[in-house]
Amino acid sequence: MLLEGGRKLSYERSFSSQREVKPKRGFWNKVLDFVAGEPEFHSLVRPYSIAVDSRGRIIVTDPGAIGVHIFDFQQQKYKFLSRAGKGKDPMLAPQCVAVDAQDNIYVTDSESGKVFVFNSDGKYQRALGSLKGGEGFFKRPTGIAVDSAAQRIYVTDTLRNKIFVLDMQGSVVQTIGENGEGPGKFNFPTELRLDGQNLIVVDAMNFSVQVLDRSGAFKYAVGKIGDSPGTMFRPKGIGLDSEGDLYVVDGLWGVVQVFNRDGDLLYYFGNRGTSAGEFQLPAGLFIDHNDRIFVVDSFNRRVQVFHYYGVAKPGKGGSQ
Repeated sequence: MLLEGGRKLSYERSFSSQREVKPKRGFWNKVLDFVAGEPEFHSLVRPYSIAVDSRGRIIVTDPGAIGVHIFDFQQQKYKFLSRAGKGKDPMLAPQCVAVDAQDNIYVTDSESGKVFVFNSDGKYQRALGSLKGGEGFFKRPTGIAVDSAAQRIYVTDTLRNKIFVLDMQGSVVQTIGENGEGPGKFNFPTELRLDGQNLIVVDAMNFSVQVLDRSGAFKYAVGKIGDSPGTMFRPKGIGLDSEGDLYVVDGLWGVVQVFNRDGDLLYYFGNRGTSAGEFQLPAGLFIDHNDRIFVVDSFNRRVQVFHYYGVAKPGKGGSQ
């Protein structure tokens, strides 16, 4: 897709299984497969949220598989994180994922009401919000964002219509928002992103995305209910590219819409379907530092990867 000012968006690939991490198996592995049968590979079942860490590893929550997939295509490694069936703090419905500056992994669990923390190697560390008796503090935690510099964790509690701000030990230091339709009020908030001093929130049942400052003061909103370009019906994942444009997944329409900082629709891509570049019930979205755009194509059980090429930076020798 050619865009204004020499910018462009290109489709790169999709993936759906552990098998694709190391597609070429060696001779002896093939012999073993012939004798003992091919190993079982983990596949995406009902993927939802996505993040990419500083090593380029792609982390995908999968409530259908009751776990978290880690795809490391560079090192040709794969790991599956699961706490299903654990006696203490089992992970029941992993929802959204974020990473901190040290690549620790934070996963909200919408059913248990907790946030699970794993280190960069995928080893379980602790559960934030775990109360005596096994229940969780949050009613339905969904979106999560981590500010490593300020040592703060932001969690949306969708059923409470609030954002909880935690310290790194999990203690609540601030709450933001209340139920309602006006600026700074929420109706089923879900995904979160931090962008500089901005806190960007998907306000799902107000059919918009709100931009607040870190204190929770309203700045502006994007979107309204509708079925035409620039409107929203099921806003899901969000992300920002290197030029500050906001990407919003609409799960029902099967598109990704791109807005500028003034809230104007720039363009959109995708439609409903099963071919490359098409989506069925897309959910999570993440944009890495190279402007690669990862879209969780949930009902198609895959992640699709696109690449945005912005305006060339002077002296850098090309687009970033």
